[in-house]
Amino acid sequence: MVTTVESIRRTFKNLQKRDMSHNDTYEILNASFTANAASIFGTPNQEYIDAELAWYISCSRNVYSLFDLYGKEVKIWKDVADKDGNINSNYGWAIYSGQNGHQYANVWSELRKNPNSRRAVMYYTRPTMHRDGKENGMNDFMCTTHVQYFIRDNYLHTIVNMRSNDAIFGYMNDIAWQRYVTFSLAKDLDVIPGPIEWNAGNLHIYKRHWHLIK
Repeated sequence: MVTTVESIRRTFKNLQKRDMSHNDTYEILNASFTANAASIFGTPNQEYIDAELAWYISCSRNVYSLFDLYGKEVKIWKDVADKDGNINSNYGWAIYSGQNGHQYANVWSELRKNPNSRRAVMYYTRPTMHRDGKENGMNDFMCTTHVQYFIRDNYLHTIVNMRSNDAIFGYMNDIAWQRYVTFSLAKDLDVIPGPIEWNAGNLHIYKRHWHLIK
């Protein structure tokens, strides 16, 4: 049976009903589902999503570039940035930049050469993240580890893998980004955007957002 966002919603509702929290957090370990909705709970902030997409595409790793685009500071980004406002988790930088190995270009090239390939992987994080995530006062250990792509029957299938994912704002913003990349890659490969499968080692909702579980 295919697990969808609605199944994830029911699981969180059941955790709340049974008062099963861990460290003031409702969490699902090894969550795996088809990302067939723009949110799990809550309403996406399209103004912010558009600003974050523009920031990602710019490949700037400085949060003040995002704040300029959005018109105000975003607390979570300011909290995780280093003393100079730099972070690791600009996902556009992670897949487009030569500093991180031209991940998007590698996948495009692989699938153009061999549409049946199982090697089309965009690596977001790196082994040095244990050190890089704390550099210069930073607190940004990247959440997305890698995303794999398959072409089957002329459809581009996307499989997202995350070490950790906030099921409220994190998922809303991350699925918007992954949809953007999937549609861009499908267009560049002249195939049809297919389903996005979501795998999170830890999918969670913090106590401050429990009221959104409906």
